[in-house]
Amino acid sequence: MLSHMTISNFAIVKNLEFELKSGMTTITGETGAGKSIAIDALGLCLGDRAEASMVRPNEDKAELSAAFSLKNNQAARRWLEDNELVDGEECILRRVITKEGRSRGFINGSPVPASQQKSLGQLLINIHGQHAHQQLMRPDYQQQMLDQYAGHHLLMDKTRQAYQNWRQTNNELKRLTQNRERNEAQKQLIQYQVKELHDLALGEDEYSEIEEEHRRLSNSGELALSSQTALSILYDNDDGNALQLLQMASQQVVSLGEYDNSLSGIPQMLEDAIIQVQEASQELRGYLDNLDMDPQRLVYLEERIAKILSLARKHYVMPNELFQKHQDLLKELEQLDCSDERLEELAELVENKRQVFLATAEKLSKSRHRYAKELDKKISCSMHELSMEHGIFKIDVQNDAEGMLSPLGFDTITFLVSTNPGQPLQPLGKVASGGELSRISLAIQVITAQKIETPSLIFDEVDVGISGPTAAIVGKMLRTLGNSTQVMCVTHLPQVAGCGHQQMFVAKKSTKGQTETSMCPLNDDARVAELARLLGGSEITDRTLANAKELLIAA
Repeated sequence: MLSHMTISNFAIVKNLEFELKSGMTTITGETGAGKSIAIDALGLCLGDRAEASMVRPNEDKAELSAAFSLKNNQAARRWLEDNELVDGEECILRRVITKEGRSRGFINGSPVPASQQKSLGQLLINIHGQHAHQQLMRPDYQQQMLDQYAGHHLLMDKTRQAYQNWRQTNNELKRLTQNRERNEAQKQLIQYQVKELHDLALGEDEYSEIEEEHRRLSNSGELALSSQTALSILYDNDDGNALQLLQMASQQVVSLGEYDNSLSGIPQMLEDAIIQVQEASQELRGYLDNLDMDPQRLVYLEERIAKILSLARKHYVMPNELFQKHQDLLKELEQLDCSDERLEELAELVENKRQVFLATAEKLSKSRHRYAKELDKKISCSMHELSMEHGIFKIDVQNDAEGMLSPLGFDTITFLVSTNPGQPLQPLGKVASGGELSRISLAIQVITAQKIETPSLIFDEVDVGISGPTAAIVGKMLRTLGNSTQVMCVTHLPQVAGCGHQQMFVAKKSTKGQTETSMCPLNDDARVAELARLLGGSEITDRTLANAKELLIAA
């Protein structure tokens, strides 16, 4: 429930502070006094768009705050707890707007974006504007009103989620289908590249191996000559070689060891060296015997290396990376080969998700049909009370599972009305006059408001186009609603104003070139005087005062 508001430097308001009570509160005042300013300020606290022009001239900033009691409002309390903003039994929404147009929002003293204020505001209060009857002619608003009355939010969430799941999968299918031709061209290219690599048949480490073999064959002459020279020095030269010299040195050292024991280890070392030279000589001889000097093999290796280098350049990789490139292309080709199978699987999945959406949308449609019949009766009865004795109201719910599907299902909602006997039901905007439209709109808003969980409702001049006995009925309807919900109603009709449990008066005064608006509660005597002003205009007579008292007594 809205319990307190403070407005500072907003539009023509210098400072304004007032408290609100439960029940029905009516707000009256002269035309242009600013009766709707409090509602505009409240809208900003609830996250509406802020503009620099909203700041009072010659002031640096405007400050607005609204305090709500959270008693019996578990939804708002849960929201505050989930967002770690709860602070006792009260919630304070505050908005600061600078003259440059920048704004800051606060919930219980913590800075928050306007989107969070708007999200919380939907759980605290519901504002019905003076142009709601014009919105009522829009099909989307008609559907919103029916869904709001039905209260099947969970079913709508399931339908919306099922629709999104279907659309996302369907978009993926479309994307794959559109890319099919491009994929086919890519597949043909990869198949050609894979065939080239298949024909090459390169082993994993083959390039390193043939590169080494090519280097050996290319230098086979040098290898043979150097090996033969080394073998001659070590073993084969009859005129003197390393082996002979080592043997001679060994004999000398052995004889010396007989005279000095410190030389006893050297003969063994020389003997080891002799063995090493003999083994090295054998290895060199075996190498020379097996040294491959085949020129045809060299030609083959050069040709194969040239093919490898050519394909490596073609694929922009190093020669030793060509084998891995071959494997990568094989995997990519395998994925492309599976694309047709993937398309079939995805098409089946799309249809499954579409059927899930249609089943959920069907449940939503049945719920709308059920509550549409209930609402038909209530609004028709309310129209009768509002001086449309022959009025008939009907909500036409047409479903087309093969037509336009949306996150809201597949229903088309149309409000139909007949206001005169024998007149067929036709869309609301084509049949109803301005006054009739206002009354029907008010009836719908009052009836649907009874199903809304928010504990506070504001009606901003929704009684435009209504007068006389009808206005009295409207007042009684709002007062009845106020018995269970906090109702605030900005009105210019005395019959409606008199039905309030309490009444606020808005006044405007100009002093020293400055205009200010004030709002204050009225006691019983002041209410009689204000109702008399509404009844008789500028001239208040004893008769208008008596009529005003009768309005209060009747309420």
